[in-house]
Amino acid sequence: MRTFTSVLVILLSIVIAMPRLQAQASHTASQSAIDAALQQHVSSAAADRADLLRVLANPEVKAVADKAGLDLRRAATAVASLEGEQLSQVAAQARQVDQALAGGQSRVVLSTTVIIIALLVLILLIVAID
Repeated sequence: MRTFTSVLVILLSIVIAMPRLQAQASHTASQSAIDAALQQHVSSAAADRADLLRVLANPEVKAVADKAGLDLRRAATAVASLEGEQLSQVAAQARQVDQALAGGQSRVVLSTTVIIIALLVLILLIVAID
């Protein structure tokens, strides 16, 4: 009977310890996966900034900004300080402006003008708040 009890205690100890041993198994991502995710994030942010700067360099955008009394140099400088969701939102608006301007339009229509002004004001407000 004593042997049976000893065997039972050992088996129960093993069964109780198994989930804890499995919980200690590594569930982390590999270093290469982390590096790839970081590189993708950096590339995405760089592409967003490049899109913003390309739109800000457009002569039609400069003309609209001058009429509205907005400083494009300050907006272009502010692009470097944008991060995360703010950068994504402003870059999406910049892409809309870029598509409208690249569509062969010879003049800026009202909706594009409004988007440009909103884009510039948004950039300047984000920088002023931060």
